[in-house]
Amino acid sequence: MPHSEMAAGDGGSQSFAARLKSEWHMGDRSRLAQLLILVLIVVAVSMFTASIMTGAADASLGNVLRWIFGMEGAEQALSLRDRIIILDIRLPRAVLGMLVGASLAVSGAVMQGLFRNPLADPALVGVSSGASLGAVLIIVLGSTFFGPVFAVFGFYALPVAAFFGGLITTLLLYRIATRSGQTSVATMLLAGIALGALAGAVTGVLIFMADDKQLRDLTFWGLGSLAGANWMKILSAGPIIVVSLAVVPFLARGLNALTLGEAAAFHMGIPVQRLKNIAIVSVAASTGASVAVSGGIGFVGIVVPHVLRMLIGPDHRYLLPASALLGGTLLIFADMIVRTIVPPAELPIGIITAFAGAPFFLWILLRGRSHMGL
Repeated sequence: MPHSEMAAGDGGSQSFAARLKSEWHMGDRSRLAQLLILVLIVVAVSMFTASIMTGAADASLGNVLRWIFGMEGAEQALSLRDRIIILDIRLPRAVLGMLVGASLAVSGAVMQGLFRNPLADPALVGVSSGASLGAVLIIVLGSTFFGPVFAVFGFYALPVAAFFGGLITTLLLYRIATRSGQTSVATMLLAGIALGALAGAVTGVLIFMADDKQLRDLTFWGLGSLAGANWMKILSAGPIIVVSLAVVPFLARGLNALTLGEAAAFHMGIPVQRLKNIAIVSVAASTGASVAVSGGIGFVGIVVPHVLRMLIGPDHRYLLPASALLGGTLLIFADMIVRTIVPPAELPIGIITAFAGAPFFLWILLRGRSHMGL
């Protein structure tokens, strides 16, 4: 029975929660998805606020807001030191965490829709390794061999290099894993491992060539961190991430059609090749920019979309915005943990995401291995 008829038959007596439960069992989860997105918006705002308020300084958010809006007594309530900590350290860190988390989660959702399997992820299939290689090339050789790149792009050189590294890896992966319009899951995983290993080997050579300062930076950066967040990094990578995230919702209808196969999507009027091109460029751009400013942060792109797909279904109209909200929220939460777990030191955030994500990935693999032929 259609939902409208069911609602009319109930005469309004059925509660909202009961209707959501009924939609879940009938396979129509659109109402549940809309509700979850509203909840995620509230949680994201709360976590963002908590991140700004969490730290060694005792300045409260209320005092910060009073100072921003020039309210009476704000100058006495908020010292210059507190203003610097809140506005130049915590706030850009929270903004960068939201951008990077949203970028990685949405990239994972797009890749899973493009490859039509739940194991696709920028880190897992080597895209992040390719982006890391591009960034390391600039870090180590930027003052010598790649000096002209810095001259042309300035502080955009790092995210641009990471973007091209991720783009080349993504194109190679798709080319290897797809044959006669069909993408092999096993080939994709093996090709991703091989490409990631190759990128890692070249990265290792560059690390061997690095001086002591570069080596320290690369070691910490490779594990993933938001510790160096500042407004300059947001200015360099933020526009790329925002544009990529703004483009992705327009791919939702095409990604939904792709679940039926490329031939079926084509007959439904979807420009399949253009869709794939836009999706690949968007994933490479957002992943590359994220890796450039935060280093290697794994498993966000595979865990977040998979959890949401189990809750609200595979409809990308809801899956993509929900992934952005949950990915950003989880990364901010993980960043709050690494800042407080071993004070005054700070763990790389990639360690926390790996501890949480690796067991979940193994569960996904074991749960679905009979259906994937692995």
